[in-house]
Amino acid sequence: MKLVSSENVRKKPRLVTGVVTSDKMDKTRSVRVMRLVKHPLYKKYIRRKTTYKVHDEENTSRVGDQVLIAQSRPLSKSKRWRLVEITEKSKMRDS
Repeated sequence: MKLVSSENVRKKPRLVTGVVTSDKMDKTRSVRVMRLVKHPLYKKYIRRKTTYKVHDEENTSRVGDQVLIAQSRPLSKSKRWRLVEITEKSKMRDS
């Protein structure tokens, strides 16, 4: 019986959705991701937000766009995520 080496097996990347909050950098976007966390004492759900730096190679996303991002290898000091797709365009873009 031949064992599969763990070197060749690649895990599926973690996928999350968020909203682009800044597009002022070249090929980099700031994306805010919201999540719900249950309070340990009061058992209510609290909204928590995290901001990630995301690599956007073609500079396609704009502020307000809903995007799908995937975790990746470190691309720079702060970038650990890459843009997979824009799920919803911003309404502000038309004006």
